[in-house]
Amino acid sequence: MKTFQDFEKAKNENRLIDFITLAINEYRSSSDYQIALEADEYEAERNTTICHYVKKLYDMTGQATVDFTSANNRIASNFFHRLTTQRCAYSLGNGVSFANAQQDMVQGKRVVVDTTKDKLGNDFDTILYDAAHCALIHKVSYLFWNLDHCDLFKMTEFMPLYDEYDGSLKAGCRFWSLDWNNKPVTIVLYEMDGYTKYRTKDGSTGLDIAEYEAKRAYKQTIAHNEVDPDEIIGESNYSYLPIIPLWGSKHKQSDLVGMRAKIDAYDLVKSGFANDLEECAEIYWIVSNAMAMNDSDLAKFRDRIKLNHIAVVDTENSPVQPYTQEIPVNARESLLTSLRTQIYEDYGALDVHTVAAGATNDHIDAAYQPMDEEADDFEYQVIKAIRGILNIIGIDDMPLFNRNRVSNQKERTDMVMLAAQYLDEETILKKLPFITPDEIDSILMNNDKADQDMIEEPEE
Repeated sequence: MKTFQDFEKAKNENRLIDFITLAINEYRSSSDYQIALEADEYEAERNTTICHYVKKLYDMTGQATVDFTSANNRIASNFFHRLTTQRCAYSLGNGVSFANAQQDMVQGKRVVVDTTKDKLGNDFDTILYDAAHCALIHKVSYLFWNLDHCDLFKMTEFMPLYDEYDGSLKAGCRFWSLDWNNKPVTIVLYEMDGYTKYRTKDGSTGLDIAEYEAKRAYKQTIAHNEVDPDEIIGESNYSYLPIIPLWGSKHKQSDLVGMRAKIDAYDLVKSGFANDLEECAEIYWIVSNAMAMNDSDLAKFRDRIKLNHIAVVDTENSPVQPYTQEIPVNARESLLTSLRTQIYEDYGALDVHTVAAGATNDHIDAAYQPMDEEADDFEYQVIKAIRGILNIIGIDDMPLFNRNRVSNQKERTDMVMLAAQYLDEETILKKLPFITPDEIDSILMNNDKADQDMIEEPEE
């Protein structure tokens, strides 16, 4: 991998473009990048192992040929998307809030004032969710603080340049193209003192690039004038590179690693099950007195039976006896159930089928325990990324998560009502499971208005 020191050396030797070209080519050929591309396929329910699987036959010499006569159903499961979405939505499905948020009365309405979140932009929750989901799939994603909001850089479009001594991100290149081989490639080089844009030269393709926009600062002050064009009167940068990595886990690897073998096994067993059913319970034939038939003759006889469902033999001298072999249904269903359980258990996810209807909150909490432990590790990575963004803009605050989980609502409601005499109205509404946070303010406002009307009526 290329580092920030390699970048500095190439820059001092005036071979920056050659370095960018070589570094991006090496990055796109790396094992981590290839795993990220495969993870995208699994995320889209195009599991590469099962989608590329073909049945083969081997002759007496060991040569393999594609068995085009056999059923070849390729059933891809959706486990990877289901698991990564569950982990991400569990922690970030309700967005994040911050510890410094306070309640206030604005125009007679009770509202929560979260100045930190206001400074991060209106789309911060959605950007953070997408970045966290990409980090789980690819291994890492990057949050770019773009003046007053965050942008997402996926691992498959951003090449980082880390410092060899402290491991911090010091520079990086973002690249994209509609067609890497036939359309222009655009590259943006991000450094501490600004960013520079490069593009494929006119009449060329790929990474035959040249600078088309000179380096500019991350922040510019522009004077607007009705007569003259807008004029840049000031430029400044941040104290840090405004790009923060968000890792999917402490292992710093894609969640597909380790899970892929189990998902592939599940898909292969399920596809094989469907293929056996399509091939009529594995019917086969024994031909008597056919010793004169060689391998080629036997193959032709088998293909004719499977394709045309009819074959001509001398039944007096070479009788044909069909046999059937029952599909091991119970064994395969047991294996599929075992694999499904193992996938959820190893990932620390919640399989809703394991929670019985009417289960108490104690049983539900026990089912959520592995998921809570994995969420703690995941949220730790998210917290580090968010605090990195807050350091760039000069805010000292701590993000808070509202985990998205199911519960026995009747049991929770009964518990809240038993303790209602010791709680204020707002706390009661927050604890009730069937009331959303958005509804609390309107309920309190309506109750305040009703109380005010009751006070004013006797006075009149």
